[in-house]
Amino acid sequence: MVAAVKRHGGLTQVELAGVTGLSPATVSNIVKELVATGALHATPSTSSGRRALRVTLPHGLGLVAGVHVSPRHLRLALSDLNGTVLAERHMPLARDHRADAELDRTALLVMDMAESVESSMDEVLAVGLAVSAPIDRRTGMTARSGILRGWDGIPIGASLERRVGKPVQVDNAANLSALAEHRSGAARGRSTAITIDAGHGIGAGLVLDGRLFRGHHGVAGEFGHTPVLPHGPVCRCGNRGCLEAVAGAPAVLESIRDEVGTLKTTDLILRAMSGDAVCIRAIADAGRAIGTAAVGLCNVLDPERLVVTGEFARAGELLLGPMRHALESMTVVDADGTPDVVQGQLGEKAAVTGALAIAIEAVDVTSPR
Repeated sequence: MVAAVKRHGGLTQVELAGVTGLSPATVSNIVKELVATGALHATPSTSSGRRALRVTLPHGLGLVAGVHVSPRHLRLALSDLNGTVLAERHMPLARDHRADAELDRTALLVMDMAESVESSMDEVLAVGLAVSAPIDRRTGMTARSGILRGWDGIPIGASLERRVGKPVQVDNAANLSALAEHRSGAARGRSTAITIDAGHGIGAGLVLDGRLFRGHHGVAGEFGHTPVLPHGPVCRCGNRGCLEAVAGAPAVLESIRDEVGTLKTTDLILRAMSGDAVCIRAIADAGRAIGTAAVGLCNVLDPERLVVTGEFARAGELLLGPMRHALESMTVVDADGTPDVVQGQLGEKAAVTGALAIAIEAVDVTSPR
């Protein structure tokens, strides 16, 4: 019961019965016992216009931090164990940032966030770290060199643990975006869903039968490094013709530089939404390439929903429409059987929200403090 509340961040007793498979009467009895021992907290609420009892973790148990490191951005959040965000930080990163400097900065920022809510590092119980690169779960290092330059050959979680003195859980950002969208975003209630994180890089997170699928080594979902052009441009992973080298933000921006000059991804999207034909075409081409590559995933996994997150997701139907058309024209099922293609609901905070979730799961709320 406690695990279910940790996982979903607070539920009514009826909702708890649904996620645990127990009868409402059994849930009610267990909740009463756990509230009496202090393991859970219950408050009167309403659900669908009816009186209900909302069950959460007790207030004041402690805090967790979530961190997302991408090629160009660092995002952090501090929350309580119910997932309520109390403080956030976001800053751009240099093109070739290095792990040692950014992990030092991360440790200082976590401490600063704790102080900003009149707390301290003593109250921070765990840290979740989302990294925009495949993570080998055996070593805790990036699984392929060159994907996140400056972070290769480093046990990332252990390195941050030494700096903050707290347990650190680390995973691929695309996985954690998928986890967050499945629990509280656009994939909620869908047992099988694919989340595609499209921006500077392109990754995929796979939720199969309600569980995040990481693969044997933890590197499932390296969608952006699917070869799509045998003699295409060189990708940052070292191979040629990867999807990311064709439809990732740097490639898309470079493809139109002679026509519109040097732009940032935000500028590209804003100009496209304002009717700039060149920018509209560039985003549509990226959407078709991503959708075409996603056909293989959909034919193999048969997902119910495909959720798009990341910077490019802000383009909305300019990106999603061409993706949807590619899927409908090439998947083995008929058009009625293709997965829904929708924009993520958590925006650029999806990965850091997933990082908070794995940090909360790492905390043993039953142990004395």
